[in-house]
Amino acid sequence: MENVHLAVEEDDLYSGYNDYNPTFDSEELENDVGFQQAVRTSHGRRPPMTAKFPGTAIGGRPLVSSFGSRIPMASSMGRPMTGAVQDGAARPMTAVRAAGYSSSLMRGSTFDPLGQSKGPAPPLEAKNEDTAEEKLKILEKKVNDLIEESCMAQSIGALQLALEKAKEAGRKERALIRQREASGNTEHINLDLTYSGEVIKQGSNMATVAESISTQLHSQYEQRKAVLLNLANQYANNEMYPEALNSYHVIVKNKMFTNAGRLKVNMANIYFKQKNYPKAIKFYRMALDQISNNHKELRIKIMQNIGVVFVRLGQYSDAITSFEHIMAESPNIKTGFNLILCYYAIGDRERMKKAFQKLISVPLGIDDEDKYIPASDDPSSNMVIEAIKNDKLHQMERDLKVLAEKYIMTAAKLIAPAIETSFASGFDWCVDMVKCSQYVELANDLEINKAITYLRQKDFNQAVETLKTFEKKDSRVKSAAATNLSFLYFLEKDYDQADRYADLAMNADRYNPAALINKGNTVFVKKDYEKAAEFYKEALRNDSSCTEALYNLGLSYKIMNRLEEGLDCFLKLHSILRNSAEVMYQLAHLYEQLGDPQQAIEWLMQVIGVTPTDPHVLAKLGKLHDDEGDKSQAFQYYSESFRYFPSNIDVIEWLGAYYIETQFCEKAIQYFERATLIQPNFVKWQLIVASCYRRSGNYQKALETYKEIHRRFPENVECLRFLVRLSTDMGLKEVQEYATKLKKAEKMKEIREQRVKSGRENSARGRREGSTGSAAIISTSVLTSPKKSDVTENAKAEPQPEPKQFSPLLDSDSGHSSSSSKGERLSAKMRSLPGSNEPYEASNPKELDASYVDPLGPQMDRPKTGAKKPADDDDFADEDLGDDLLPE
Repeated sequence: MENVHLAVEEDDLYSGYNDYNPTFDSEELENDVGFQQAVRTSHGRRPPMTAKFPGTAIGGRPLVSSFGSRIPMASSMGRPMTGAVQDGAARPMTAVRAAGYSSSLMRGSTFDPLGQSKGPAPPLEAKNEDTAEEKLKILEKKVNDLIEESCMAQSIGALQLALEKAKEAGRKERALIRQREASGNTEHINLDLTYSGEVIKQGSNMATVAESISTQLHSQYEQRKAVLLNLANQYANNEMYPEALNSYHVIVKNKMFTNAGRLKVNMANIYFKQKNYPKAIKFYRMALDQISNNHKELRIKIMQNIGVVFVRLGQYSDAITSFEHIMAESPNIKTGFNLILCYYAIGDRERMKKAFQKLISVPLGIDDEDKYIPASDDPSSNMVIEAIKNDKLHQMERDLKVLAEKYIMTAAKLIAPAIETSFASGFDWCVDMVKCSQYVELANDLEINKAITYLRQKDFNQAVETLKTFEKKDSRVKSAAATNLSFLYFLEKDYDQADRYADLAMNADRYNPAALINKGNTVFVKKDYEKAAEFYKEALRNDSSCTEALYNLGLSYKIMNRLEEGLDCFLKLHSILRNSAEVMYQLAHLYEQLGDPQQAIEWLMQVIGVTPTDPHVLAKLGKLHDDEGDKSQAFQYYSESFRYFPSNIDVIEWLGAYYIETQFCEKAIQYFERATLIQPNFVKWQLIVASCYRRSGNYQKALETYKEIHRRFPENVECLRFLVRLSTDMGLKEVQEYATKLKKAEKMKEIREQRVKSGRENSARGRREGSTGSAAIISTSVLTSPKKSDVTENAKAEPQPEPKQFSPLLDSDSGHSSSSSKGERLSAKMRSLPGSNEPYEASNPKELDASYVDPLGPQMDRPKTGAKKPADDDDFADEDLGDDLLPE
């Protein structure tokens, strides 16, 4: 009995409840050497024990007592012992450990339920990276990281970088396979993968080696598939289609890759991009055969692609079969629209109507917008509504609704002229159908589109009548209709009606930027630029991306000579519309007005990059280069402008004058002859042509040209003077006839000048005397006697293009000082050319003035190559030349 004690003798009734048998601790199995040895043996058995004491637990472990004694434990009622006494072993208890309670506190120990008094845990053992297994794991991780980097690069649009990463991942993966083969680790079992999350019982059988190898090979094949699939995708993204197809073929042909049949969809997409439509259909159908009916959505998408390919092939009946099946199984907006297009292509009116009705009845699965309106004053619910009002899901719903409305509007505009006998009745049918559907608000938009279609058909009255029907409808539709009416009246230059409807549109919707722009335009044409700018600014405040308002605001600032503000507007607009030629031209013009020709040239060069065949921009570049003194560059741009538009009189004049300046009169003739075709009643061009013939030495052609000019303009004094001089030089008998005509022409010119002078004196006298009706009225077509540098007028008295300051024309005054600059000589040439209706200069009637003035200026002297010496200075004058000096 010394080894048996009663419960009443125990100091603590709860002693032993904190101790438990470590045999049942499954968390420590990993550190149990015996258990791990049993796991790694092929038979799953522990080594047999040599002895078994009574009272030991299952597996040969002795039972311990909380007192550490080797005697069996008796209960308080004196029941028999449950185990033998072992050395230093505590009695096993069946109770779980109490939360933080320990009987040792009764014996003076500290309270430490977390075991923090034991000190820090020992450091983890460092992995040995020199082993083949660790090297393979590191290399495998690098492959996975490269795949992730490739995908991330693709997501941000760096397609070339994504392809490089995919190729590098492929190289690393092949190196990984070679290392596995070299190290013989193809059969290595990854315990972390094989036994992850499994509870292995003692004595249970291990998985077979073949099963482990299969698992490992499957993991390797999955990684190989990921590498190849990513590489194929990146090839396809970079439009390297042959390489992408090769990679897809490798994946599809390998039976170890599961679900590889789906990749045939990707291959069919590539064939579609290559316009190999028969092969695309073949691969789509192969993919459809390999995908089970459980994946209904994927099968629907593949069938939709098949229908689109049939449309590209022109096989509308086959496409209709695919689209009808989709609309019966899983209708959607895009397929319904494609079905309408196919019916329209084959001209089936009734089926077009049915397809349109199906299209507007497709459910979108979008919640009502009313749920985003706060219905109570509960701050928490209002906060939730505010949070979900603009989240990505709501944005996706809005985009889907906008897309559906776009398809419905397009389909209605397409089939309206085809389903009925007239366009109007077809549109009315579509409007009635839409009013009975979930898209009721689209009915008004269809009516407005009906009016716009009338505009395209040049039926303005019907368009106006249609738009006027919206004056009594809701504000949004009323504002849109009034905006269109204002625009129509503005185009017809009925600015009062345009202003009225612009006000009506603004009253209906003050935040309508189009209405504000129309209002600003009506004020703009009245030259109230400040007020127009205010309307444009208000339109921009309502819609900061309104490019029309920004453009018009820049024009307003430009006209008001607020060039810097206008420049800011057009620079902002250029940041929005990067390729707008109008915006870049305005910037160039503003820089020219600001006195920065180099910047103007730079912007015009950008305009040429967008519209390389614009002749006016090319001519403007030529003018700027000519102003800068770069004649060769100016000649290049003027020549390009003439090539694209050979009827610009300014360009023709500059090119002809350029050739005259460079002493190539023969080449100048073709340009001035074209000018005579464009302005046949402008005598200046014909006189220049005749002068070019004379300067080039073709006097006969020059004489014929002057005779033709005299026949058409018999009172032209300059032509008669040229004829008198040429006839005298050539010894022609017509010289006296032309001299007589010249005398009469000068007499008529003198009489005309006297009439003009007397008329002006009478008019001035009448104004001084306050006479209102007695003064002679002078026709505005009669010109005063021009000064030496005045520009002559043509016979038609029509406004002529502003003379170019850069025209390289010669001085008409033969007595002009030779020291005058080239620019002065060039600018004076055209001013000397006479017009058919110019006033005559006063001359002495008794003496015949047969002198003439060359329109092209004085002919340049021939360069002297040597001067003849006087006979007296000849050293060999008295000597005879010998026979040896004479030529043979």
